[in-house]
Amino acid sequence: MSCDGTSPHEYFAHDLDSYRGRNVANITMEQSLAIASVQQLINDWAYELDVNNGLHIAGLVTADCRYAVGGTLREGRAGVEKFYRDRLERLSGQPDGVPTQRHMLSNLRVSFRSATEVSITFSLLYFTTAGMSSGLNHADPAATADVRMDCRRESDGEWRISAFDSGQAFKRVPK
Repeated sequence: MSCDGTSPHEYFAHDLDSYRGRNVANITMEQSLAIASVQQLINDWAYELDVNNGLHIAGLVTADCRYAVGGTLREGRAGVEKFYRDRLERLSGQPDGVPTQRHMLSNLRVSFRSATEVSITFSLLYFTTAGMSSGLNHADPAATADVRMDCRRESDGEWRISAFDSGQAFKRVPK
């Protein structure tokens, strides 16, 4: 269940309906700049997870962020930071150490709620070496997810994630 009580799949269906018949040429220059900024925020989020295992995520989320991951809602920066610290500690205890991971993002869609608030959806391919040896024969995604985020431009002018939720569309099945 998502931060607002809908499943990610329900949200995606609603979001698709809100876009039908909309002409992209109707967005303003300010909205174009906001979309570019939000795209960079999401790329920074993925990079942070891949390179730093989320340990420096605080600057990318709002103080009141609602972050649903692993079936649990974490609230506020401290809750999100704790999730990633605990996750890294858990992964560090694996026989092969912390696995390599990569988040590949595509199909970003932005819906403006206001000049400073957007709701976005995108597809995420998640690759990890967890549970498998790394190498050339290991290239299948561990999961494919439908992601929904709300982002807000704060008083310092920076866009940050104010809500996160995802639902797995596909998941690697161990052989």
